[in-house]
This record gives sequence, structure tokens and C-alpha cells, in this order.
Amino acid sequence: MDILQEILTAEKRIRPHILKTPLLESKELSKLIGGKVFLKLESEQYTGSFKARGSLNKVLSLTEDEKKRGLVTASTGNHALGFARALEIAKCKGTIYLPKIASKSKVKSLENYDAELRFHGPSCLSAEMYAKEKAREQNKIWVSPYNDLQIMAGQGTVGFELVEQLDDFDYALINVGGGGLIGGIGTYLKKMRPQTKIISCQPENAPEMAMSLKAGKIMGLEEPLETLSDGSAGGIEEGSITFPVCQSVIDDTILTTEEEIASAMKFIAHTHHKIIEGAAAVAVASLIKNKERFKGSTVVIVICGANIDIEKFKNIV
Repeated sequence: MDILQEILTAEKRIRPHILKTPLLESKELSKLIGGKVFLKLESEQYTGSFKARGSLNKVLSLTEDEKKRGLVTASTGNHALGFARALEIAKCKGTIYLPKIASKSKVKSLENYDAELRFHGPSCLSAEMYAKEKAREQNKIWVSPYNDLQIMAGQGTVGFELVEQLDDFDYALINVGGGGLIGGIGTYLKKMRPQTKIISCQPENAPEMAMSLKAGKIMGLEEPLETLSDGSAGGIEEGSITFPVCQSVIDDTILTTEEEIASAMKFIAHTHHKIIEGAAAVAVASLIKNKERFKGSTVVIVICGANIDIEKFKNIV
């Protein structure tokens, strides 16, 4: 599995259809650590998150015969939005399964695309397992939110851009769900910027990857807890190709509370006048709560998305 080569292939394949997102220095966060902090604004990407990359790379990598069979995916929203846009670009049909907890704002955004929406189960993982079985039964192409080489490679193009945008940095702070984003970025940075430490950022209420890395095997929560980081919530599929990649690229993990995540969202809203979703705020909160650790360093924080229900956002800020 040559992930690095797949990232380079993905970069060429999807470049005409994605944005090179800004890398913005945060003067406020830089001052906080006495160093340099840059925000990689994937919140400004098409569909409002980095997920536009991986799903597009996967769909464009399919043969015409595969596209004609029809595509199926499952998502809490951001992957679904990227997938729906990819269907539009590739001119093919697909079905999206969402858990019943999916954000209303993300569902409303999905309705702007010509994709069939179906709801199943109380969690991301239950919707994903059900959708995967339906794809098998109907002989359709399953497009995983993260457990796929082309998906991970597409997300890895964020790392390709970072290397072009910044000569040197000490840390990359990245929110983690299934591991596709950090796996892709981490693989590229370990090759091109080996001195950079890759820090996994997760909410205490959804720490499945942290639990799994500690145990050396994929672990899950018996009772999933609610979290503002709904975009990264949910378990890791058994046998996921992302897990061994995460084991090889993640240098450390930081967990944050719901209060710290909300505070980080407020911080970015008031200092940079930007809306970010909970999953993005996890990485910001990880820096703020560990400001002494990052003192004097150059840090990149991946702001992975901006898709949050506006009423929820207003209540937080």
C-alpha cells in the first residue's frame, strides 16, 4: 500500500475541482505560545470541510462501469456533502445513509444535491455498517468515509499544500475520527517534513482512536457520548486500513473536554470572526490547554470544517 504515491496521484486528479485553502497565521494564538501558530482553513474548502477531497478522489478513481452500478456511503454530514458534490462532478448516482443524530444544517445542505438520503440508527457506526451491507446486497460501490486508500490519499493532499505553504513547522495538530485525515496528512509530512510531530486531537467524549492506540488494537465505547465534535464522533471499523497508518504517524494524543471545545469555538469566533465546527475546535482547544508544551514552537492547526448548526453555534458563542 503506497500511500505516498496515491497522495501524489490524488493531488493531480482532484486539483481542478478543489481549493488550495488558506494558511492563516493566528497572531492571538502565536502570542499565547510565544511562537508561531498557523490555521489551515479547510473550513473554507468546497462543502465547508476537508471531506470534499477524499470523497472526490475516490469517486473520480472509479471506472465508468463502477459508476454505473451506483454508489453508497454513510456519514454524519461532512463526508456526505463531499460525496454528494463528487457525484455531481462525476455525473453519477448515489445514496447516502445518515444516523438519526445527523446535524440538521448538514442535512439541509445535502438537500441541495441530487443524492438519495436515507436515515438509519442512532450512531455513525450503526449507519455505516448498515449502509455497507446494503451496498453489498445491491452490488453497488461502497464509498467508506475513511477506510479506503483513495479517501485517505485525497485527505493527504492537505499535507501536500502545507509543505508548499510553509517551509518548516514543529507540530501539526489534527482532529481524529476514523483516521483518514491524520493518516493522509501524517504520511505525507513524515516523508517531506520528518521533524514535524503529528498530534492527534480528540474529545474526551469520543476518544476511540486514543483508546485504540493505547491498547494496540481497535477499541470502541460501549455507550457513545454526545460531543460538540460530531464530525469526528463514532467508532473505528474493525480491520480499518487507517489504524496501522495512525499507529505509524501519530506521535502523541491530546484529549479535550466539551467545555474546552466550546471555549475554543468562541475564541476563534471572537478573534478571527470565523465559524468553525466542533471537530475543528478540538485541535484549537488542544493547543490552548497545552500552551506551555508548545512554547516557542511553530504549530499548524488543521481547521477541518465549518459545518455546524447556526443555532447551536450562536448558543455557544
